[in-house]
Amino acid sequence: MDIAKCLSLMDLLCAREFPAVHGRSEHGESGPGYHMAALRTSGDFWEDDGTAWEETAAQFEADRDGLAERLTDRWGPPQHFSLRGVLGRAMGGEDIEEPWAGLSEHVPDVHLWQATGSGRWVALGVSHWDKELPLQLLGVVTETDPP
Repeated sequence: MDIAKCLSLMDLLCAREFPAVHGRSEHGESGPGYHMAALRTSGDFWEDDGTAWEETAAQFEADRDGLAERLTDRWGPPQHFSLRGVLGRAMGGEDIEEPWAGLSEHVPDVHLWQATGSGRWVALGVSHWDKELPLQLLGVVTETDPP
């Protein structure tokens, strides 16, 4: 993973205006009040016995932590924010705003900062859709407070 490239992308997302409607962007997806970018994506694991998935998941979490160290230098220590409760609330019928509702479906937790000066929230998480599907290191920038 190229940390400098990831930091540049996060800076771009922090500076970029939010679109009026949900849609795809050149880096992932965006919508009213948020941007989400795949900073890194693995291959799939259809032929895996679970070993490669576990090793890849550990590497993606290490990459997240390495990038988090750089963001910590900017904004201080992150909050470690679990999205499991958010998923339960959403499945229970509570209206959870994006990007939090969608993230909670496949990201168990995020490292979370409030960016100094902009008031925007910046989150890093590892997407775990399913054991056969690719993992993703996601960067999220939003003006929506965490639920």
